[in-house]
Amino acid sequence: MNKMTEWNSSRFGELYADEYDALHDPGTTKESVDLISSLAGDGTLFELAIGTGRMAIPLAKKGHVIQGLEASSEMVAKLREKPGGEAIHVQIADMSEFETRERYDFAFLVFNTLFNLTSQSAQIGCFASVADCLNPRGYFLVETFVPNIGRFRSGEDVSVSKLDTESVWLEAVVHNGVDQTLDFQRIRYSHDGVKIAPLKMRYAWPAEIDLMAQLAGLRLKHRWGGWSREPFTDKSRMHVSLYEKMT
Repeated sequence: MNKMTEWNSSRFGELYADEYDALHDPGTTKESVDLISSLAGDGTLFELAIGTGRMAIPLAKKGHVIQGLEASSEMVAKLREKPGGEAIHVQIADMSEFETRERYDFAFLVFNTLFNLTSQSAQIGCFASVADCLNPRGYFLVETFVPNIGRFRSGEDVSVSKLDTESVWLEAVVHNGVDQTLDFQRIRYSHDGVKIAPLKMRYAWPAEIDLMAQLAGLRLKHRWGGWSREPFTDKSRMHVSLYEKMT
């Protein structure tokens, strides 16, 4: 069986945990922490796909009460190695279907991680599970890129993500427009040899994400084109969307 068809929520951590912090810095961590902190206020926080604690640890340092969910034990091990990481409660579970004993005021899922769930049903399940663990009038914040299918020629694309005198990094993608899936191979050539790492994503358009939220009993409260609350337009390449639990 093709490895891409075996993709699940824990696979990302197995492949990327060791280098995640070094190689997957979005460059917007401070802005995202600041916005979530201001929106959440004194409410209890719950982060889906908490990973290595990039968001959770600085939020905890700001004084927020935060817990998390993560499918990959490898990612949680990296979180535990960091100062403050050992104090954050993390539930190991698949974010497409989970239950918690606690109820939270503010949940969030950032850095395109919703798209790591590779079917529409799994993404719908994620919204339903989040709605179940929110207090009345609680909020769910989601950040993803806006799909750009125009980049694909005959359903494929190859791009250079890094090039210097020591290495070249390539990213090859196959696009399936029916399933809205992207199958990646990330290839690194250097003096140390060749390293490849796969990734599978299932993108969704903002309007589709709104419908997933509505099915779960959540309604769109705000949508911005970035972490500085800039307006969302048809030119926006990402969106930060805030949903409120309907009572």
